[in-house]
Amino acid sequence: MNVLRLTTTEASPIEAFVACAHQMLDPDTPEAARRAMEPRLVALLPALRALGVFELFELRHPALRTWVEDEIREGATR
Repeated sequence: MNVLRLTTTEASPIEAFVACAHQMLDPDTPEAARRAMEPRLVALLPALRALGVFELFELRHPALRTWVEDEIREGATR
């Protein structure tokens, strides 16, 4: 398994999101690791929205797109 690991201090929000998303979508990533990445991805969403990432780019993976849209919608109601 080729895993790109970036810490928050060495990666921009976009780089961290892409690295985590790749890991989450990799079928070889253990479920426990996927669950551990979810809070990190959620924490990145406000910065990505502020940068306008989701207005400029479309997430093509249907499950990831739905998950991100749900998290953004839930975050707006918190």
